[in-house]
Amino acid sequence: MMHCTMDDLLALRAGEGSVWARGHAAACAACRAELDALYQRVAQLKALPARHPARDRWPAVRDAVLAERRRRRSRWGIWSLAAAAAVAGLIVFRPFWTDPIAGAELARVKQESATLEEQLQRYDPDGRVTSGRAAALAAELEDRIAVIDGELGRLGSPDTETGPANLVKLWQQRVDLMQQLVSVRVTRATYVGL
Repeated sequence: MMHCTMDDLLALRAGEGSVWARGHAAACAACRAELDALYQRVAQLKALPARHPARDRWPAVRDAVLAERRRRRSRWGIWSLAAAAAVAGLIVFRPFWTDPIAGAELARVKQESATLEEQLQRYDPDGRVTSGRAAALAAELEDRIAVIDGELGRLGSPDTETGPANLVKLWQQRVDLMQQLVSVRVTRATYVGL
């Protein structure tokens, strides 16, 4: 005698069994017992508790991202303070030189640098989306500005002999990098995803 296959029993359980399978399961005790065991297995599987992750990981991920943003902002703030201290050191500890043209050019470049710093302070990085490439470029520009700020701080100390032309050149390099950074932060971040 031929018995129902597992496919036949599954079709019977789903209510789609053939006429032969229905008749055979009704007449055959072995196939009826296998069909009952199938119903019990399905019921036991449904009775298992639902498995969920131990806890939601989103708060930990969000906290890590926010901490990284705060670290970047504080680093930028520290470098801004270092640049301001370098400027103050130059003003307080360096006597004014006799060349009025270099002094005027230096004052103009410093003012332009301060204007760009203010523009970057008004920029809201959380409200904008940037590409990975733009973020990497901004980080590289910030690092180059930090190197120039360190050099300005070193040259601004009273024990170094630096001509105004070298300071003007360094400040001009800083302004050029700041203009590039403003371009990356403000202009490129505005158009990402359009």
